[in-house]
Amino acid sequence: MLPARTPHASSDPLPPGPQELLDQLGQVSSDLAELLLERERAYTLLEQAHRDTLHRLTVAAEFKDSDTGTHLVRIGRLAALLARLGGWPQDQAALLEEAAPMHDVGKIGVPDAILKKSQGLTEEEWTVMRRHPEFGARILGGSGIPVLEMAAEIAFCHHEKYDGTGYPRGLEGEAIPEVARIVALIDYFDALTMDRVYRKALPDDQVLEMIQQQSGLHFDPRLTLRFLENAQRFIDLRDQINREAVAPR
Repeated sequence: MLPARTPHASSDPLPPGPQELLDQLGQVSSDLAELLLERERAYTLLEQAHRDTLHRLTVAAEFKDSDTGTHLVRIGRLAALLARLGGWPQDQAALLEEAAPMHDVGKIGVPDAILKKSQGLTEEEWTVMRRHPEFGARILGGSGIPVLEMAAEIAFCHHEKYDGTGYPRGLEGEAIPEVARIVALIDYFDALTMDRVYRKALPDDQVLEMIQQQSGLHFDPRLTLRFLENAQRFIDLRDQINREAVAPR
């Protein structure tokens, strides 16, 4: 007859109970949330660093073009106003307000002798000048950050014309991104109503008439209509920005 086996204690640990499993799951969830939060903080800091660096480049480009930082503020706020009047949601208009001032950052790549020339440019000089949209798109593009991708699109396309006679690619109509169509109109208005190194500012009424004449040629007809219907709002906002710029701090 075989001897009876004596029971012995198992060396394997007992499986965790339901409460212990819940506690472990809670800790994992908490750790994951903290990792995601840290990742978001790092992304935000990186995005802010990109924006700050490119804003400084933008200001540098404006100084090369004998303008002031007030031009950047005007372009951003006036473009955002036109976007809202054109039906854009508030968050996208706010993004455009940040992106639009970077439209001419490509002028960093244009020699001062061309940018600051008070007489007309030669054909060779125009060839160099017309490369600044390409330079701007290369500086701004490829980050994956929404505001910078929008800014790159504006930089590349804001000298295109609705009738297809613009540069650098001769895009026509709605093939031109709407962000660039908005900035093209606003930049034209702002440039002509402000003193430049090669001419004095033109009267508002004259500039509005010129914009009307360019509807469907240089500018998107729908955006032109929205702008002209609200012309006084744009003039008032421009004047307010200029007053704020010279007000004592």
